[in-house]
Amino acid sequence: MSAHVAHHFDDATQQAHSATLGMWLFLATEVLFFGGMFLGYAQYRYLYPHAFAEGSHHLDVVLGTINTGILLASSLSVAMAIHGAQLGHRKTLIRLLVVTIVLGIAFLGIKAYEYWHKYQEHLVPGRRFDPHVPAGEAAPPPEMELFFSFYFTMTAVHALHMVIGIGVMIALVVMASRHRFSAEYYTPVEMSGLYWHFVDIVWVFLFPLLYLVG
Repeated sequence: MSAHVAHHFDDATQQAHSATLGMWLFLATEVLFFGGMFLGYAQYRYLYPHAFAEGSHHLDVVLGTINTGILLASSLSVAMAIHGAQLGHRKTLIRLLVVTIVLGIAFLGIKAYEYWHKYQEHLVPGRRFDPHVPAGEAAPPPEMELFFSFYFTMTAVHALHMVIGIGVMIALVVMASRHRFSAEYYTPVEMSGLYWHFVDIVWVFLFPLLYLVG
């Protein structure tokens, strides 16, 4: 039996199948978790369409688009990293994992800038929420604060998943540098790739819901 096969598995194939099943079950719970937020968003979007459209106009579509491109590129680098692991190309695996980490950090950096900008504009829900209204224009609907409550909650939870994913990728780089993976054993890389793809898919839904409402 190979050294990487745990004692409670008959062989590497059984262990890989078990890991895959476990990851898909975990991702199913994540779908339920995010699904609750999407359902709540859809309900209030239906009740207050004008307020949500008004709130969406305060978001930077260009930065949101750039972040979408960054995450799609990171999904490609993860897929290529998994392919490199399958071929036993350790250096390629490490390079592509590092590329993924850099893209993930770039995404978080842009998101942090967006948060700071919304703070400067007094668009953070709470006591300081006070959207600037040019003279002569009507005040925004009060339900716009609800839109930003969903915006910050949903994007912050997504960002937390990104931070976790980056941490996992860093761990994989360390493991790969220690020759822990080969063409015969790369299950952790594959499972981490599934998680990363899921986080990217969540953003693909968040982007149009939040940035393109109006």
